[in-house]
Amino acid sequence: MQFNVYSLVLLTAIFLSSFYTRSATWSENELHIQHGKLNQPFAEASGTELATTIFTFQHASGWEYGGNFFFADYSSTSAGDELYAEWYPTFSSKALFNANYSGVLSDISFVMGVNMAPESDVLKYLPGIQLHLDVEGFQFLNVLVTAYLDDSEGLSAGGAPKEDNSWMVDIAWRYPLRLSSQQFYIEGHAEYIDERTSEIPGDVVESWVLAQIQARWDAGQAFFNVKDRFFLGVEYQYWNNKLGTQEEDSVVQALAVWRF
Repeated sequence: MQFNVYSLVLLTAIFLSSFYTRSATWSENELHIQHGKLNQPFAEASGTELATTIFTFQHASGWEYGGNFFFADYSSTSAGDELYAEWYPTFSSKALFNANYSGVLSDISFVMGVNMAPESDVLKYLPGIQLHLDVEGFQFLNVLVTAYLDDSEGLSAGGAPKEDNSWMVDIAWRYPLRLSSQQFYIEGHAEYIDERTSEIPGDVVESWVLAQIQARWDAGQAFFNVKDRFFLGVEYQYWNNKLGTQEEDSVVQALAVWRF
């Protein structure tokens, strides 16, 4: 397994997240707990679902020349535990080159993303651009367009099969919504990753669509008059061709979030 590579990437992400936090114009950290029954696409029986608890640390920040987004998921089921992480440092063309934008497009950033799953020896690089959109009502609305470059060790190292390169489009948003005296947020992302082949002859990793949409209620404000700290809600996950198989997830998970 590529423990040295994964450790280096994770430590770099954590170090730079800490650096960005100290020099940030804004910073947001969250701990999530989610629970629901998720499809296990590589189980022996098709359609196998297991109760799954996911613990997530998520960091987002902005600094003078761009931004930083990082999360790590620790998923626990009766079949075992898994770690998965993504990191996206961005560099603003407006800040770096004094680029001017008008209308709905407020900025274009350069991105160098990394996705990693240590247990299955999966490592992906995602260079590309991010479009920052200024749309009324949204706290943010971003469109990410990247390559999806495989650097996994593959079957010979005991991991998941190596794959050909592909590409990805991802839309992320946060929309605040006030109902009477209660504050809610609708936020999440939706991604499309194009199909590719693996090192297994004749094997096709199907294109997939993954949408993870959270409906959050600001419980901290409702109960303790402490705004934007503690949220309760649900996350709806729809995953067509989950992980490149022909399996599908359509599930609602309980959600609790602490922001700090």
